[in-house]
Amino acid sequence: MRHRILRSTIAVVAVTGLFLGLPLMFYTWRWLDDTARTDLQHRLQRASSAILLQEQSTGVTDEPPVEALRLLVPPDGRLVLSYTDRTGAPRELAVGRGPLEHYMVEGTSLGDAGMLRIEQDYAGVRDGQFRALSVELIVMVLSLTAGVVVAAVTASRVADPVQEVAERAQRLANGDFRPDPHRHGIEELDRVLDVLDTATVEIADRLQRERQIVGDVSHQLRSRLTAIHIRLDELTLHPDPEVVTEARAALDQVDRLTSSVGDMVRMSRAERSPQGTIDVRAELTPLLADLAPSFDRAGRRLTVLPPDGPPLPARATATRVREATAVLVDNALMHGRGVVVVRLGSVGAHTVLITVTDEGSGISDGDAQRIFRRGYSAGDGTGVGLALARAFVEADGGRLQLQSRKPTAFAIFLPAAAPDVQPEPPAREPEPR
Repeated sequence: MRHRILRSTIAVVAVTGLFLGLPLMFYTWRWLDDTARTDLQHRLQRASSAILLQEQSTGVTDEPPVEALRLLVPPDGRLVLSYTDRTGAPRELAVGRGPLEHYMVEGTSLGDAGMLRIEQDYAGVRDGQFRALSVELIVMVLSLTAGVVVAAVTASRVADPVQEVAERAQRLANGDFRPDPHRHGIEELDRVLDVLDTATVEIADRLQRERQIVGDVSHQLRSRLTAIHIRLDELTLHPDPEVVTEARAALDQVDRLTSSVGDMVRMSRAERSPQGTIDVRAELTPLLADLAPSFDRAGRRLTVLPPDGPPLPARATATRVREATAVLVDNALMHGRGVVVVRLGSVGAHTVLITVTDEGSGISDGDAQRIFRRGYSAGDGTGVGLALARAFVEADGGRLQLQSRKPTAFAIFLPAAAPDVQPEPPAREPEPR
C-alpha cells in the first residue's frame, strides 16, 4: 500500500507539472520574445520622434541628433538611419555596435528624413529566455520533490496503521483474542479497531462456552461408551459363540467411536489443525467394512473399487476423512438406491480422489444448489451431515462437491502427499474410566 500511495501521488504531481509547466515554459518563451520586440518598437518610436523634432526645429534633414539617438540604442544592438544629405547623396548613420549576425530588427519610414531601423542581438534575448526556463524548471523539480516528500509522509501516516489493522485481524483469525488498546488517531481506522476489539470479546466468550459444552458432552459421551464397553466385555464371556462374535464386533465399533470422539475433541481444542500424512486406503478400508453389514441388512451392496491397490498418501486428518466419507455412505444408504460404489484413486500426482455413487433417482436442480447448507435436507434428514462433511474436508485443505446429480455422485478431493512420506500412525487417546 505504501508503494501504491507513493506511485499515485508522484504520478499526479508529475502529470500536473507537465500539463502546467510545459505550456507555461512555452508562453514564457514567447512572452520574452514579444517583450523584446515591444521594447524595440518603443525605442524606434522615440528615435523617430527625436529625428522629426530635430528636422522641424532646424529645417535641416542631414543633421540627425546623434547624442539623443545614442541613448535609445539597446545595450547589445544598434540604430541605423538612412537619409539623403543636402547634395542628394545617400548617407547612413549607425549608432551602437557593429554589424550583427543574428539580430531582431524593427524599422519605420520617416518620409523625407529617410529610413530608421533598430537592431538587437538575439543572443541577449535568448539568454533571458533560457534563464526564465531554468527558473521554471527548477520550480517544477522542487514541486516534484515536495510531492515525493508529501507522498512519503502520507504513505507512512496511512499505510502503517492500515498494515497494523490487517495484522490485528490476522492475529484474531489465528486465535489471538487479546484486545489492543493502541489507536492511530485516524477516525476510520480507530473505529475498525473498536469493532475488532468488540468482536474479539464476543468471539472469545462464545468459543469459551462452546469448548466448555464440547468438553462436558464429550466427557458424558465417553463415560457412557466406557460403561457400554464394560458390558460388552462381559458378553465376550458368554458361552454362545454367536453372542461372543457380535459382542466383539460391537466392542470394535465402540473403540472406534471412542477414538473418533477423542480426535474431534482434540481438534476442537487445538489452535491449529493436527494435519498429517495418512494413507486414505488404509483408513477407509476398515470403515467401509464396518458399514457393509448395514447394506446387507437393507438388501443392498456396498462396493469398493478397486478392492485392492497401492497406498494413497494424502495430507489430511484421519478422523475428518473417515467422518466425511461415512456421511456420504450413510446418505447413499438412507436416500439412495441400488449398489453404492466407493472409488479410491488419484487425479494426477497432486490430488487424492474419493467418490461415492449410488443408483437412486438423483438430486433435483433446486436441491443441488442448497444441499450443502446447514439445516437444509431434501428428505427426512437433519441437514447437518453434508455441511459437516464439507467443513471437515475443507479444514484439511480439500474440496467436497456434488459431481453428478443423476446418478448421485459426491467427490472428495484431498491434497496428495509425497510418495516417500510415510503415513503417521493415528494417535489414540486412552479411554476414560
